[in-house]
Amino acid sequence: MFPIRDHNPSRNPAWVTWALIAANTAIFLYSWPYFADEFALMGFWSQWALIPAAVTEGGQWGGLLTSMFLHGGVMHLAGNMLFLWIFGDNLEDEMGHLGFLVFYLAAGLAAGIAHLAADPFSTIPTVGASGAIAGVMGAYLLLFPRARVDVLIVFIVFFKVFPVRAWLMLGLWFGLQLLNGWMGATEAAGVAYWAHAGGFVAGAVLALPVWLRRGGPAFWQRNHGLPPHPGTVYRPTRIPAVPRRRR
Repeated sequence: MFPIRDHNPSRNPAWVTWALIAANTAIFLYSWPYFADEFALMGFWSQWALIPAAVTEGGQWGGLLTSMFLHGGVMHLAGNMLFLWIFGDNLEDEMGHLGFLVFYLAAGLAAGIAHLAADPFSTIPTVGASGAIAGVMGAYLLLFPRARVDVLIVFIVFFKVFPVRAWLMLGLWFGLQLLNGWMGATEAAGVAYWAHAGGFVAGAVLALPVWLRRGGPAFWQRNHGLPPHPGTVYRPTRIPAVPRRRR
């Protein structure tokens, strides 16, 4: 289950969102040759990834920032950039270009600190923009809880797009991060669940001043929990199921 679009594209060009997508993509392409040699890749990540033990024992704090522009593969990059593209533009509308950039970086740093706190002596390199993007999702949930998001459900041979409210999709996503973090699934799955959860909470907290300046609950009432501009009506998406072949 993953989102493919929301129903409220931004009013203004989302320059920072697009620039972040471009920067992440460009840096991934720069790092791509290292993936052919595991030793070279580990050397590259030892310089730029977030390695908790290198921070707690060696004071190498730079990885908190640089790691959020690195990715471990094409699907890792594509998934993160899809989430950023869907949820980033409306936040940039509300926060302004510079405000959104500062917010994004702050959420990413908070996510990295949450990961450090959860496993301070890990020697496993951590890469990805997902902590910062989790912050975007947390802020989106606070500001636009009733925004409609189209979610693609894939179950074996069944494919269907369902429109759901943001609070349901994002709340479920956050709950899964907490559940996996508490169950200690990070090491087994190679996913920094506590970074995701920490980034999500940080994003909601960092967005509180924006929400309060717009009236808090009155902002929800005024806009019915939606972004404050007309939504887009999409034609129904029909994704057919793949039939089983008879033998």
